[in-house]
Amino acid sequence: MTEPVLTPRNADLLEELEYRGFVHQMTNREGLNAKLQSERVTLYSGFDPTADSLHIGHLLPVLCLRRFQLAGHGSIALVGGGTGLIGDPSGRSTERSLNTDETVAQWTESLKRQLSRFLDFDSSVNPAKLVSNYDWLSSLDAISFLRDVGKNFTVNYMLAKDSVDSRLANGISFTEFSYMILQAYDFHRLHTDHSCSLQIGGSDQWGNITAGLDLIGKLGGGDAYGMTMPLVTKSDGKKFGKSESGTVWLDRSKTSVYQFYQFWINTDDADVVKFLKYFTFLSRADIEALELELQERPEKRAAQRELAREVTRLVHGEEAVESAEKITQALFSGDVTLLSESELIEALQDMPTTVLDNTEETALIDLLLAAQAAPSKRQARQDIESGAVYVNGEKHTGIDTVIRPEHRLHSKYVVLRRGKKNYYLVRFE
Repeated sequence: MTEPVLTPRNADLLEELEYRGFVHQMTNREGLNAKLQSERVTLYSGFDPTADSLHIGHLLPVLCLRRFQLAGHGSIALVGGGTGLIGDPSGRSTERSLNTDETVAQWTESLKRQLSRFLDFDSSVNPAKLVSNYDWLSSLDAISFLRDVGKNFTVNYMLAKDSVDSRLANGISFTEFSYMILQAYDFHRLHTDHSCSLQIGGSDQWGNITAGLDLIGKLGGGDAYGMTMPLVTKSDGKKFGKSESGTVWLDRSKTSVYQFYQFWINTDDADVVKFLKYFTFLSRADIEALELELQERPEKRAAQRELAREVTRLVHGEEAVESAEKITQALFSGDVTLLSESELIEALQDMPTTVLDNTEETALIDLLLAAQAAPSKRQARQDIESGAVYVNGEKHTGIDTVIRPEHRLHSKYVVLRRGKKNYYLVRFE
């Protein structure tokens, strides 16, 4: 579906964000709303390079920046090339491991590339901005920083912040203790250099954001606001952003397009409407229609399919959606013969894989044993005779069946299926 083009004149952006559940805490709602309605507001969100890719937990602030840009406001994505060298204590019970300058620099560039998928930095009308706080933090000397910035924060003030208070029991280094001041200084610099008056972040960033507001007030003042978004949770209590194979990354080399699509399509009924509001640009009418469909025909999983399509399209593009749905249909039907080699590997990358020498022919019973699809020859025979064994989607019931090179997909793969869902990939080399 086509994304809506919003402007401050034809949409109440703040009300839309509240409808979608984006707002957890906010300073001076009335003042911010009036400012959004009357002028172009510049906001920012920060992303520290703690890995070489963003993950789906970052999507909420990224999409919030995108919504502001679509509404005609100024969006700044700050990559923490400087603060990434320090480590944010927020939301953690232990100290972060420090990474080298070279590693953080490489990760910073990776995050910049990913953010360009969501924010239009080349728009001729309203380009977003991409900055790294390394540009100003790296030039600070210790004496100037302590005199000009640090003097504005009392230790008592800092100890009262949740991000610090929650760490006192296990201990916190001076390095991470100082992170709050660095983030506050970021807000001050963006406020001064880019007329940035709003910082957004996850709910665990509230203390850091309000510290920035206090610093701006002490170093010259001016309109400034803070807003946090809820940390996304799942109804079953499990951590959002994790699948059976681990973190769901935005980099397709770390989380395949098929895995990414499957994460969303497996969303629980209790979460899917919330996630449609968070992570898609579907209209209210579209979301309400999907919610009604969910209530009346939950077995159709229409809301989950639309969520998977929309988010996969947003992150990876239309071709990725088509590929993921092609793989999904192939595995559902059991017919994997229409998949390209890359799609076949992607579809079965989490399945048991066996590598065998390139032989002229192999008995199906021996192939089942080699792939550990059957524990014994006796069980293999029983499975074949009962019709439980499929080779490349085709059922085989003859215990004397032989698999030859012409049976291999893309000249080197054989896909075994035992029962409805147990897949095994054999690769001949």
